[in-house]
Amino acid sequence: MNKAELARRPQAQHALWHWATPQAQALLATGDLAAILRFYRTVHSMNQTELGALLGYDKTTVSAMELGKRSPKDTTSRRHVAECLRIPPHVLGVTDPADTDHRAMLQFGQSTVRLAEIARQSGHASEAVAELWPLVARLEARVEDGHAERDVLHLLARARVGLGVALGNVLPEERLPTAARWTAKSLTIARYFDDPAFTSHVLRMHGNELRKARLTGAAVDRLQQAVSLAPDDTARAAALPLLARAAGALRHGPLFDAAVRETDRLLDHAEHTSLFNPYALHEIRLRGLIATGRSQAAIQLVDNAPDATGTGAQWRVIADITGARVRLIGKDRAGASEALNAALGEAARQRLPHQLQRIIRAASDQLPDVRATATAALERMRQEMAA
Repeated sequence: MNKAELARRPQAQHALWHWATPQAQALLATGDLAAILRFYRTVHSMNQTELGALLGYDKTTVSAMELGKRSPKDTTSRRHVAECLRIPPHVLGVTDPADTDHRAMLQFGQSTVRLAEIARQSGHASEAVAELWPLVARLEARVEDGHAERDVLHLLARARVGLGVALGNVLPEERLPTAARWTAKSLTIARYFDDPAFTSHVLRMHGNELRKARLTGAAVDRLQQAVSLAPDDTARAAALPLLARAAGALRHGPLFDAAVRETDRLLDHAEHTSLFNPYALHEIRLRGLIATGRSQAAIQLVDNAPDATGTGAQWRVIADITGARVRLIGKDRAGASEALNAALGEAARQRLPHQLQRIIRAASDQLPDVRATATAALERMRQEMAA
C-alpha cells in the first residue's frame, strides 16, 4: 500500500481526531518521536511497513525510530514527519512560518469567537455572522486536511455554536433550521472530548435553536441533557431558563413549573446574565403561562415586570412582544399597541426578522396597522437579505 492509498483509506472518527485526546496531548507535550510514532500506528492500525510508506522510509528505519535508536536531526526531515503525521511542527522542535501561522490563527480565532459573542449580545448579530463565517471555513478546511489537534477542534466547536446562535438572530423563521444545524455540528466534537461543562454548553445552545425552529420535543430533550450535565449552579442557571421556555412551547405544564421554580431558587445564588435575570425570567414566565393555558395568571403578572436597566435591546423586544400578547388577551388593545410599536421599531433597527414575524402574529386582526407596518418592515428586510 503506497502513500496515496494510505491517505485514502477510510478512518474511524477516533482516528481522524486522534491528536485531540488527553492521552495524545500529554504525549505530544513530551516531543518524544518514538512514542508518537508508536501511538500513531496503534490508532490507525498500521504496521511499520505501512507507516514507512506514509513517511517515505523503509521498515528498518521506522523500527529504529520507534526504538529511539534513530531520529531525523535536520529541520527539513522533522518538518516532513510532522506534516505526514498531521501535527504542529513545533512538537518536533521545528519553528517556522507555517507553525507561527497556526498559533496566530488559534489566538485570532479565540478572540474572534469572544468578540462575536459580545457583538451578538449587544444587538449586532449580523456582524457576528460576518466574523465567524470565514473562521469556521478556515478551521473546517484545516480539520479536513487532517490537522485535528485538540485546540483546533475545540475552537471549531465554539465557532460553529457561535455562528449558529448568531444566525438564529438574523434569519427569518422558515430558515431557522439552518441555525440549529450549525449548532448541531458541534455536538459530536463536544461529546468526543467527554467534557461535561462544554457538552452542557453546546447542548444548551443547540436546544434553544431547535426550539426557535419549532422542533420543541427535540429541544426539550437537549436542554434536559444540558441541565443534567451542568457542573455547577452557574451552568444550571444558564440552561434552566431555556428549558422553561422550551417546556412552555411544548405545553408541558409540570416541566415548565419545575424549571421555573428551580430557576427562581438560583436567582440569589448564580451570577446574572443577559438571559438569567429577573427581567428575562418574567418574560419566560408570561410566555409559558399563556402556552400552558393559564392566561389569567399571566394577565395578573404582566404589569409587574422588573426593571429593564442594563437589558439588551433584543431581550426588550422579546419581552414587549410577549407582554403585548398578554395585554391583548386581557382586552388592553392600547397597551398592546404601544408595546408592539416599541418592539417593531427596535426589531427593524436591530435587523431581527424572527421578532418581526412574532409581532405580525401577535398583532393578528386586532391591530391591523401594527401588522401592516411589521409586514412591510419584514419584506424590506427579506429583500436586503436576498440581495
